[in-house]
Amino acid sequence: MAAAGPRIFSGSSNPELAQKIADYIGIPLGSIDLKRFSDGEIWVKYKENIRGGDVYLVQSTHHPAENLMELLIMIDAAKRSSVSTVTTVIPYFGYARQDRKDQPRVSITAKLVANLISVAGADRVITMDLHAAQIQGFFDIPSDHLYASPVFMDVFKNRSEDLVVVSPDVGGIKLARSYARRLHANLVVIDKRRPKQNQAEVMNIIGDVEDKDILIVDDLIDTGGTFVSAIKALKEKGARKIFGSVTHALLSGEAIERIENSEITKLYVTDSIPLRGNIKSKKIVVKSAASLLAEAIRRTHNHESISSLFDTDKS
Repeated sequence: MAAAGPRIFSGSSNPELAQKIADYIGIPLGSIDLKRFSDGEIWVKYKENIRGGDVYLVQSTHHPAENLMELLIMIDAAKRSSVSTVTTVIPYFGYARQDRKDQPRVSITAKLVANLISVAGADRVITMDLHAAQIQGFFDIPSDHLYASPVFMDVFKNRSEDLVVVSPDVGGIKLARSYARRLHANLVVIDKRRPKQNQAEVMNIIGDVEDKDILIVDDLIDTGGTFVSAIKALKEKGARKIFGSVTHALLSGEAIERIENSEITKLYVTDSIPLRGNIKSKKIVVKSAASLLAEAIRRTHNHESISSLFDTDKS
């Protein structure tokens, strides 16, 4: 008897992406009821028999916090339905920016959320472009950390020979280096000092950007302050066209306005998070990560290697 295929279910954080993933694999998206009591309490029921199956739950954990709570309840409901395995597919792993105790009396939320997912009953985690790579080690269950760079490669692989890849901070060097290797481009790093949360002051640009086309790469963009400061500093150093490649488009506060008013040519983001509201921007382009995530699900289900999907050093 042939092994049953994966069963994919979506939370309410990003059903459009989940549907694209199911379409790529060639299976129907699973049927699930996600309801709220009048006081806002979450209620979950699988509308089909999943006993003995391998289920994959697609849910990002961005704001509001109900997205995380909904994922935990989905995991619990699946385990109580006697499934074989539960794999959480988390395109954007929220609460990851608090990954260490950098001040007294603060929480390490990245570890807390990893614990919650494990205790709820998940057997495996698939996620993409964590804010800090070491968060993968916070999980006490197998975890696969995918990189979104393949999603953007077709956009930039035919750019001019003068393209330079820029990391907006020291922490993003590994990610930026993977882009630079694939694109055969030089690497530049921005050294910055952050006076307080959600504000960044650019201090120094390490590398040559004069008369170069620029590709700024990062895992996420929130208020856009850091990103726009980097654009301004690069322009002041003589950069030509500036592009951005950012995986998770949180785009909170005045981020859209800041991007629209900046000198960036195009900002490419993935659909790991749906763009808030009905954002219409001439500068923001969404590239779907569905094929990358679907391939990870397919290979995981078939017990195949997925190392090539998260190999940042692949040329």
